[in-house]
Amino acid sequence: MRVLMVSDVYFPRVNGVSTSIETFRRELSGLGVEVRLVVPRYGDEADEPGIVRVAGRPVPGDREDRLAGWRRMHRAVLEAARGCDVIHVQTPFVAHYAGLAAARRLGLPVLATYHTLFEEYIAHYAPFLPAGWLRGWARGLSRRQCNALDAVVVPSRAMRQRLLDYGVARDLHVLPTGIPLARFNAGDGEAFRQRHGIPLDRLVALYVGRVAHEKNIGFLFDAVLHARQSCPGILLVVAGEGPASGELQSRAAALGLGDTVRFIGYLERRRELPDCYAAADVFAFASRTETQGLVLLEAMAAGLPVVALSEMGTADILDAGRGCVTPPDDPRRFGDVLAHLLSTPAIREQLAEDARAYAEVWSDAAMARRMADVYGALRHARTPAGAALEAGN
Repeated sequence: MRVLMVSDVYFPRVNGVSTSIETFRRELSGLGVEVRLVVPRYGDEADEPGIVRVAGRPVPGDREDRLAGWRRMHRAVLEAARGCDVIHVQTPFVAHYAGLAAARRLGLPVLATYHTLFEEYIAHYAPFLPAGWLRGWARGLSRRQCNALDAVVVPSRAMRQRLLDYGVARDLHVLPTGIPLARFNAGDGEAFRQRHGIPLDRLVALYVGRVAHEKNIGFLFDAVLHARQSCPGILLVVAGEGPASGELQSRAAALGLGDTVRFIGYLERRRELPDCYAAADVFAFASRTETQGLVLLEAMAAGLPVVALSEMGTADILDAGRGCVTPPDDPRRFGDVLAHLLSTPAIREQLAEDARAYAEVWSDAAMARRMADVYGALRHARTPAGAALEAGN
């Protein structure tokens, strides 16, 4: 079987979408599914077999992303889709329309993964427009885009319910991204601490992810400020990059957290990131808008106890209560839990053991097998979106 994945984002741009694409692409190849990929070009990336890079321009106000040219993306997707059995769209921008157009032209079934809850994010990037209007616009756009497809993959039950509430009437498959367990359970924490000048006996809480306002990192600052009263040596390490980095560093300094919060930037995923997880004592996460929360599973695979808000997609992971603690949405209560865990090694060790066992349920191989089944069902049904739309006119 041949599948064309189309996305407005991919490595070297690091985020959950890029990670999901790479994970499924790697694991599906071992199941007899050949995945072709059409993505933006960010700079001088080397050519890779099966990957077509499309030139674009920087997104205004966001130096990390690229907006591929409309015509160039459409041409590249149409050409790459020839000989494929299914088109899988990963993002709702130019890639969505290019993938849908190619599916209609070639009579192929098309599905998309709905990675991001845009109604919760968009107000951060267009604060000059009324928040209620923006949410309504985002919901309507998501409904129209999803209903133009043959099927939609969502990473959590909460996301499935949200799309149903929007009025999405297509098949919705709950299928999260899996975790490469072996990669994350072999980190060298001691080496990481030595590289970054962190004493081996200092208690470390870790955040990994995009450094952006919607990640609610300021909440973690308030929690750590409270936790420091009973756990004075606590260090919060913030690993990642993003548009709010400068503002958050200024806020940490203003709160008097200069010696308590350490920003270490982007970490290479294959070696540095596993080492970083292994160097921490607990993982702290406060986002309220995650569609899945891959970093929670990565931390668990590394044997790291998780302290996180159980909101949206993270609830699928956290509500099992294995390897994690879910405090109320209050920074003081959150800080109390952090301080208690950091001060109680026996509880951390038990949570770490539970976390490793629970992470196995979410392996990349298991999720790839489920995705291959979704592709096979679409290929067998052969009900392309274009035909469905024409039949309804």
